[in-house]
Amino acid sequence: MSGRSSVVTGVGVVAPGGIGRKEFWQLITSGRTATRRISFFDPDQFRSQVAAECDFDPLAGGLTRQEIGRSDRFTQFALVAASEAVADSGLELDKESVDHDRLAVAMGSAVGATTRLEDEYKVLSDGGRDWLVDPRYASRFLYEALVPSSMAAEVAARFGAHGPAAVISTGCTSGIDAVGYAHQLIEDGDADVVIAGATDAPISPITMACFDAIKATSARNSDPEHASRPFDASRDGFVMGEGGAVLVVEEAGHARRRGAHVYCEIAGFANRCNAFHMTGLRPDGVEMAEAIKDTLRQAKMSPEEVSYVNAHGSGTKQNDVHETAAFKRSLGEHAYRVPVSSIKSMVGHSLGAIGSIELAACALAIEFGVVPPTANYEQPDPLCDLDYVPKTAREAPLDVVLSVGSGFGGFQSAILLAKPGRAA
Repeated sequence: MSGRSSVVTGVGVVAPGGIGRKEFWQLITSGRTATRRISFFDPDQFRSQVAAECDFDPLAGGLTRQEIGRSDRFTQFALVAASEAVADSGLELDKESVDHDRLAVAMGSAVGATTRLEDEYKVLSDGGRDWLVDPRYASRFLYEALVPSSMAAEVAARFGAHGPAAVISTGCTSGIDAVGYAHQLIEDGDADVVIAGATDAPISPITMACFDAIKATSARNSDPEHASRPFDASRDGFVMGEGGAVLVVEEAGHARRRGAHVYCEIAGFANRCNAFHMTGLRPDGVEMAEAIKDTLRQAKMSPEEVSYVNAHGSGTKQNDVHETAAFKRSLGEHAYRVPVSSIKSMVGHSLGAIGSIELAACALAIEFGVVPPTANYEQPDPLCDLDYVPKTAREAPLDVVLSVGSGFGGFQSAILLAKPGRAA
């Protein structure tokens, strides 16, 4: 349907360093890091022993004991973040003014229920001696807890969303892709309001072992707070994180009629796949660059209009070079002038969740006119030669913000957020 556009009217965050968007914003604008030695299990056997954990109490977050009992930690994150986002939006879902048939859910996750899976395995294997010694010991909620679709189902049930519902799993771009899908639902006329975002709770032995095996995570175990070092010459991999964020994405006219506060507009979204390698990236960044160019075309904007780039900035050797090349290829000379930063330096890399967490950061950055810094950036890399906003947040008027993601499997995504009224 032509003439429809989408805006963000609510933000909810569960992140390392603080639960809630205010605590999250304070952390990422202070330049402090939430990375520490892993406390969820003994990490001595692993190459990487550091992570960014959430201090999370689902009961304090408003979940019922029934919701907790039947769900994995990643679903609990989704319910808490969604509750904050909906409350922040001012939507009165119990009123007739909201058409629940046009209320949708779009969630993302890369790895789903790894923590619950490991817990159930320990029970079912009777201490690890045999596989499924006695299935009678399995939780009656095991299926519901494990399948990623349960996250969307739980969010839909909590808010009475009868419209489209989906879980998108495109690795580390899942969070951007879920919000991008919400934007498309609004534009196409399939929904008026979408509860959209992503969560992951991957700090478990099995997930840490996966990334240990390919040496993608940092082994800076003696200095956890400085382990995540995007774009720095001494970077040695990403730091695992967890958490999630949910945005209320709303049709602009719908938001305007009810007098909602608007954080930003979604001006464009595009994604690509490099069809190249499961973990490898082309150094020229061509696929990410094409996603950025397509997003700008949709928004009818020039590269010079971008005020800030929220980078994927994982801190792996190849990603940061690939991404820097993509910015130069898509933004031209403006790439050298626009501020670029990575909040993964402070909250770690929560896989599928991080894209939505970064979009929450972008919405708040536009709201407050502040660019979050890249913490731990000390030693320049000649191959990464842009303005990465080292260590200290920077005040600046932000009219258009570009956020990008890059995921194993070759997924590349880009999304543009604009100050209210700017995209039009």
